[in-house]
Amino acid sequence: MNPLAAALAAGETLVLDGALATELEARGCDLGDPLWSAKVLLEAPGIIAAVHRDYFRAGARVATTASYQASVPGFARRGLSEEEALGVVRESVRLAEGARRDHRTEHPEGPPLFVAGSVGPYGAYLADGSEYRGDYALTRDEFLDFHRPRAEALLDAGADILACETLPNAAEVLVLADLVEELGAHAWFSVTLRDAGHLSDGTPLARLAEELAGRPGVAAIGVNCVPPALVGPALAELAARTDLPLVAYPNSGEGYDAATRTWGTGTHDAGLLASRAGEWAALGARLIGGCCRTTPADIAALARAAG
Repeated sequence: MNPLAAALAAGETLVLDGALATELEARGCDLGDPLWSAKVLLEAPGIIAAVHRDYFRAGARVATTASYQASVPGFARRGLSEEEALGVVRESVRLAEGARRDHRTEHPEGPPLFVAGSVGPYGAYLADGSEYRGDYALTRDEFLDFHRPRAEALLDAGADILACETLPNAAEVLVLADLVEELGAHAWFSVTLRDAGHLSDGTPLARLAEELAGRPGVAAIGVNCVPPALVGPALAELAARTDLPLVAYPNSGEGYDAATRTWGTGTHDAGLLASRAGEWAALGARLIGGCCRTTPADIAALARAAG
């Protein structure tokens, strides 16, 4: 069995990393571009590697690659060929793997560490906030044509698992589950929410949980890039419908305007994730971390709380 999936099946709780894009911005990167964090893969990959290293030092067991918005058509807008684009996707895995190798050299007695290849939604490629609405409709073949090249490149480069994340659209989730099965891979599937019981496109969480249950390659199901207050109720909804391990990595709690792509109200509490991790673990969460605006300090506090 896939080592990360085996750890989850054995009941381990693994700490994920935190935000990549907002951490890159904090380190001086300009992400005002449709490629978002994938832009840094082209311009300053060393900064991405440094962020991965800092999250491992903070106690994360899983590094998620900078490939969330790294699609072939997205890079085509910048003049890259398909093979050049897929080379950049593979590089995202090598950067995370290099950070893992560095950390293992510094801490040879530490626990196993993993690299998750990020597969963001089609809505991220649109770069218009669609990953928080899910109001796009593609055919099954169109979804497969969009996602397959990146997924294959991530796996070919050595990703331990795929992180199919920030998914707002149930049809897209199910196509990705088919693709993961076809590739003989494992993935976690995490969605964005309209409310605690529904995906952003309005699909009931309970229905999605039932449709993913028993699917080969589905290692976990859960939520990410949502307010922390929605996580507990959403996990409870999922836990009532599936025995799959759950995944939770919400935002910091600060307010976000998807239309303007800016952060507004609310304050950053570095102990927020740590204070709720026990509740989420009790509901079945076995992958717990942070999404937008969370930092290595958040993950360090979370890792201490997780023991």
